[in-house]
Parts: sequence; C-alpha cells; structure tokens
Amino acid sequence: MRSPELGADYIRRARARLAAVDALFAARSWADVVRESQEVVELALKGLLRVAGIEPPRIHDVSEVLVAERSRLPQAVQQHVESLAAGSRTLRRDRELAFYGAEDLTPSGFYTRDDAAAAREIARTTVAAVEPHGPTAG
Repeated sequence: MRSPELGADYIRRARARLAAVDALFAARSWADVVRESQEVVELALKGLLRVAGIEPPRIHDVSEVLVAERSRLPQAVQQHVESLAAGSRTLRRDRELAFYGAEDLTPSGFYTRDDAAAAREIARTTVAAVEPHGPTAG
C-alpha cells in the first residue's frame, strides 16, 4: 500500500512532538523524555517508510525494515540508514521501562539528564534526516 500523504503526516507530527520532548526536558522529567523520544523516532521512521511506498510493520522498532529496504528509500537517507536504525533499536529497548518501570525500578529515579539528552538528540537527528522527505516529497 502506497500512502505518501499518511507518511508526510507522520513526519509532520513527529516534528511537532519534538516540542513536547523539549517541554519534558525543561521539566526535568528524564524518563518521559526517553519515552516520548522513542515515539518521535518511531513515528518519523514509519513516515519515511510510508513516503517511500513501504508499509511499516506494526511494531515499535522498524530498524530491520529500514536496513532491508534501504535501496527503496530516498537516496539522501540511504547513507544514514545504519545510524537511524541504531537510534530506533536503542530507544526501543527503553520504551516500556521508561514508561512503566518495574517492581525494582522507578523510571524517575533511574533515568538521568544524560539519558534524556541522548534520547532527545536521537529524536532530533531522526526527524532532521527524514523531514525533507515528508510533506514536500514526491
């Protein structure tokens, strides 16, 4: 299924969510920055796949699809596939833990400013890499 309009919408919404990440960072809510950054990356990468005519799987980490379908992605993105995939994998590992924690781990006590800054940078870098291929892509 080819849905470039839906993909462009995903990318636009990923960009908008960066403001939420920044607000959470300003509030020093480190675990929430990590979680929301993961969602930004997921939305941006799924948008990229849709713009390229690739139906994204209904999973949180699309890194394997990015690597497998590299040749179908816009040429400007192809050189960044490995780093985009690595960012997706990294944040996927923290998705549930950052949100729910565990019996022996409270997210607010576990995640640090450095964790949040790294996650936010992955989100920003991912959106910047896919954004030119969103609303104006053809």
